[in-house]
Amino acid sequence: MAEQQRLAITTRGRGSIEITDEIAAVVRKAKVDSGIAHIFVRHTSCGLAITENADPSVRRDLEMLMQRWAPDGDPDYRHDMEGDDDMAAHARSLLTGVSLSVPFASGRLLLGTWQGIYLFEHRSQAHQREIVVTLLG
Repeated sequence: MAEQQRLAITTRGRGSIEITDEIAAVVRKAKVDSGIAHIFVRHTSCGLAITENADPSVRRDLEMLMQRWAPDGDPDYRHDMEGDDDMAAHARSLLTGVSLSVPFASGRLLLGTWQGIYLFEHRSQAHQREIVVTLLG
């Protein structure tokens, strides 16, 4: 059995947004009792990650590392049609990834104690992002 739902998330520009509650709500309302929640973002300049949800400095440090690994405006980039953050955002989406799989049972995500699901916006401007949640059970 499978169910699918699309979620619209508005970002404020570069940074992370916890979306655990939104994904958990999809799982809670599902007719599927247990299985895998596959979470996919339909864009190439943002990404998804499971990381610590207790200390916000973890996400600040992750953003700092992404800036180091894929800096805006690198003169070696050829793809910059949408600005200095264009190619960097695409590279960062490879670092975070665009999909996650999380097990669930009895209407609850089976995340660890300190785990949260995050959408990482890699562009400097705000965007409307679409996430597809597919429940397979």
